[in-house]
Amino acid sequence: MENAGKEFEYADLAYLTVPLPEDIMKLKWYGDFERAERVIDLRLKKEIPVALRKRLELEKLILKRLPKSYIFTEEEALKALQERVKDVTKEEFDELIDEGAIEWIYVNGQRKIMDDFIDNLLKTRPHISARIRDAYAYLVERRAEDIEQTNAMIRRQIEQGGMNVRFHIRETFRVREGKERPDHTIRVHMPLPISYAQVENVQILSTSEKPLLIAPKDYPQRTACFEKKMKPGEAITMEFTYEIHAPYVDPKPEEVFVAQPTFYLEEQLPHIQFTPYIRVLVKEIIGEETNPLVKARKIYDYITTHLMYSFVRSYFAITDIPGFASTSWKGDCGVQALLFITMCRAAGVPARWQAGLSVSPDGAGCHDWAQFYVAPYGWLYADCSFGGARYRAGNLEGWNFYFGNLEPFRMPANCEFQHDLVPAKNYLRHDPYDNQTGEAEYDDRAMTKDEYEITIEVLKMEELK
Repeated sequence: MENAGKEFEYADLAYLTVPLPEDIMKLKWYGDFERAERVIDLRLKKEIPVALRKRLELEKLILKRLPKSYIFTEEEALKALQERVKDVTKEEFDELIDEGAIEWIYVNGQRKIMDDFIDNLLKTRPHISARIRDAYAYLVERRAEDIEQTNAMIRRQIEQGGMNVRFHIRETFRVREGKERPDHTIRVHMPLPISYAQVENVQILSTSEKPLLIAPKDYPQRTACFEKKMKPGEAITMEFTYEIHAPYVDPKPEEVFVAQPTFYLEEQLPHIQFTPYIRVLVKEIIGEETNPLVKARKIYDYITTHLMYSFVRSYFAITDIPGFASTSWKGDCGVQALLFITMCRAAGVPARWQAGLSVSPDGAGCHDWAQFYVAPYGWLYADCSFGGARYRAGNLEGWNFYFGNLEPFRMPANCEFQHDLVPAKNYLRHDPYDNQTGEAEYDDRAMTKDEYEITIEVLKMEELK
């Protein structure tokens, strides 16, 4: 079905809430993906409920993608870690696995380790990064410099009461060398800032090709779409500018209105769902609290003090992201944001997705965060992953800042989780939930991430008065 993507309906994602039959689940987590797919095909030949049929069709796609990021055997992973970090023993390596610090699955009964596990350890475990070998020290130093640059921006934003910034960005799409198919048309969606919330004055300065369509300025997952046959070495480029207006707010519980809005409180399957576990957990966290600002703060505090940042597999391969986060107590920025949104809604606090890029003069990277609504303040921000990192570093000013505020180092391209692109893709997206660095497909099939790249360059950042 991967190449039959036109049969995929975006609304079918809700069927991921249907339980997977136990025998297929056993095969999946043993890592016998081929046999699991054969069993699914046998079931699909039978007369089964529509909901189960949809679930099994989706599972076939998941099984194709799931093992691709898990490339190391345990022996290979340990050797790779020892090449970068001093004095790593097999016992320490095993402890990191047991602690959940190293992401893994079984493939045909053998434990396989995720491709980016070393970067994850260096980012989240100070006792590992402190022992990095000299040849790789620049990775830790660069991360520390980025954090300090952001912390300095936060201090200035608090002192000044806000900051306004204009960014000039260039995006470039290329097919990787050796992956070209010049006889086939490529459709590529390249992310654009949404004109809403803190974003103003988005201006597209130039494109190397005439776009097939530029999504409306407030479209929930905004992109510019291009279609063309591409020769080897050819690129599609787009340059644009936008402004970020980031006031500093210090919301007070005593100023919160009694009357609050009732939007953005609904479930959105498969992920934003109020399972019995989520309801019990939310009740445990907020107790008898009725003030929505305090509720949101209690949820933020719980996530940022309990959940460890961690890279995870493809979101498409996780069928219940808030459940995953709230039982394993780890996850990346998007996982944490979605858990915050789900728990806020379950607590009666309106909350929604905001995501795109973290942008600074030194470059751009993928990032997700959340918004929540409290009258009279309106939409406020919660960045659990950045806030949690400050908490663990003992930076309480930064931890408090990211409840209610964001620095201006952002490019919001999404205001809704799990929203289709426009024009819609013909084939299943690499990430059907979020859009940070774009999507691409051929006229006859989806493109895989190893076939293309979309680079994002920050050409200029200037502060505005």
